[in-house]
Amino acid sequence: MPPDTLTDRQLSRATLARQLLLARESITPVEAVGRLCGMQAQEARPPFVGLWTRLDGFTRDDLHAALHARDIVRATLFRGTLHLTTARDYAAQRAVIAPALAQGVRVLGDRAKGLDPDAVLPVARKLLATRPLTFNEIRPLLVEAFPDVNDRALGYTTRMHLPLVMVPTDDRWAFPSVASFTLADEWLGTDVAGVEAEPERLVLRYLAAFGPASAADAQSWSGANLKAALDSLRPRLAVFRDERGHELFDLPDAPRPDPGTPAPVRFLPDFDNLVLAHADRNRLLDDAHRPLVTTKNLRVRATFLVDGRISGTWEIVKKRKVATLRLAPFGTPTKRALTELTREGERLLHFVEDDAATYEVDVSS
Repeated sequence: MPPDTLTDRQLSRATLARQLLLARESITPVEAVGRLCGMQAQEARPPFVGLWTRLDGFTRDDLHAALHARDIVRATLFRGTLHLTTARDYAAQRAVIAPALAQGVRVLGDRAKGLDPDAVLPVARKLLATRPLTFNEIRPLLVEAFPDVNDRALGYTTRMHLPLVMVPTDDRWAFPSVASFTLADEWLGTDVAGVEAEPERLVLRYLAAFGPASAADAQSWSGANLKAALDSLRPRLAVFRDERGHELFDLPDAPRPDPGTPAPVRFLPDFDNLVLAHADRNRLLDDAHRPLVTTKNLRVRATFLVDGRISGTWEIVKKRKVATLRLAPFGTPTKRALTELTREGERLLHFVEDDAATYEVDVSS
């Protein structure tokens, strides 16, 4: 019997439900980050906005507290980019993607001339065991030991191979623009490198957070090839197809709400995982709009959802004491959508720029 076909609207509602975007939930940041299977954190502020848009009553101090308590960490993970993940999940997630991270040094090309990771990594580990260091500090120290190797290659190899976490501070968004790193083993008090890789477990977590999804989706999200794990799990999974014929997998008992379920206006931060977690993004984003979201230099703009679809981008500009939310819709919003965007946008402004005196929402024509 052929698999059932799920429409893009059905897939949208399923993903939004798992991403805590159909209704704000009253759970802790640690619980939320765990359910989301991590949050992209290429910059410091976006995860705060991402949790604000998903959690009822979330405050900046809530995430600060979890980071300083070491219950949540910011580290290099999926796709070789910075993510927030729970302390409980970090070692298991990294164990699966470690080979892909190690292979990432191939992007160095000619800059890797003379590079010997087996020689570099013990030196880097010894340096980081003394105190937390920024990579601006690590690179020249490594050059002293390996003067004939490119400094960027030395730093990149250290970042990709060694399990490292960023050290939170009292900065507004918990990290300065140039943050210090420390050894994950010492920060978490566990042997991160000694954890056995369980790709099937990671696949199940991914599907719980982003399913239904294809093997290509799982690879796009993780940066690792998880097809073999999906194939081994096939007897335990529900199988569907999307409107374009792609085979999709899901947990049998995962939420797949009625496609008529209301989806409220929501603001997503730069680099939000909702935008990055699928190779085929038609469930949330029209192909024609993808270049408006992901720039040529691979920046992923902050976006907003209307009726469960990515319908425009946003930015906040602050001049003196005036904070302005600038919306750039992909089309002409309905009067109702514009009212909801304005109301939710004002709440966003108060969260991000809580010391402003005046707040304005500006919609580009």
